[in-house]
Amino acid sequence: MTERELGSIQYIVFSLDLIPYQLYKSANFPLFSSVNPVLLFWTMKQGMHRRDFLKKTSAFLAGSLFGLNQTSRAYASPMDAERRCYSHPNIALIIDDIGYSISRAREFLRLGVPITYSILPRLPKSLDLALEIREMGHEVMLHQPMEPYDPRIDPGPGALYVEYDRRMIADIVEENLHAIPNINGVNNHMGSRFTEYERKMRAVLGILKNWDLFFVDSLTTSHSAGFRTARALNMNAARRNVFLDNQVREAAILGQLNRLKNIAIRYGCAVGIGHPFPQTATAIGRFLRVLHDSGISLAYMSSLICSA
Repeated sequence: MTERELGSIQYIVFSLDLIPYQLYKSANFPLFSSVNPVLLFWTMKQGMHRRDFLKKTSAFLAGSLFGLNQTSRAYASPMDAERRCYSHPNIALIIDDIGYSISRAREFLRLGVPITYSILPRLPKSLDLALEIREMGHEVMLHQPMEPYDPRIDPGPGALYVEYDRRMIADIVEENLHAIPNINGVNNHMGSRFTEYERKMRAVLGILKNWDLFFVDSLTTSHSAGFRTARALNMNAARRNVFLDNQVREAAILGQLNRLKNIAIRYGCAVGIGHPFPQTATAIGRFLRVLHDSGISLAYMSSLICSA
């Protein structure tokens, strides 16, 4: 298979798994795409009574819907608590689907900036790339494959399916974790179906907690139980803000990076997930010039996740 064919297949599979999430978001939350997803959970975590929570989140949503900016800003203020983890805005970039191609991964490594690489398990290049990336001083995650809604899509080797019991889930996750050395955390590959099952996610996250790993919810579905379950388990966790390359065009990717920058300015941090496309590497290279002297830094994913 050629590099071009591989890139086409990766893009098609990635796009298909996002369809349920994109349809739901556009139908139900067209105005909220830039809202930091940690906000509402943070508010709930403070021990707020259900009635107070509903009152305040209703005010927040009304402010977003009807332009009541003062109200929106008032209830966005709890995000200031997360700013204590860093003194200036930070962006974490995660590049998923590492393991197919060494040359594709090296396009990002040549950028020479902090990027977290999420490696698919059980692929021919997975171990070699994990070792090379670590040797260059970068952060490595496990990109854990999970079941998507479309049964025609194969999430790849080492995947988790809803039909698996707790023991099988544990065996697969443990094997994947052992296969990729020196990882700091885990995020989901696909998983639009699997991540909606809280009990299944709890089985996965319990193992990650035992390994002292953080979890990043890729949010391939707006109904994912991943982040809230991780936080309920008192784990270090975060959620993706922006997918960089839903459209594999350099200009579109640069637009998503600028959107990510604006989120970081507003909330103090932002998480973007991209894929090993040449256009993504080129766009990030251009984006670095935008960041120069902006006061915004690129950071590894682990440095953006504060203790639970």
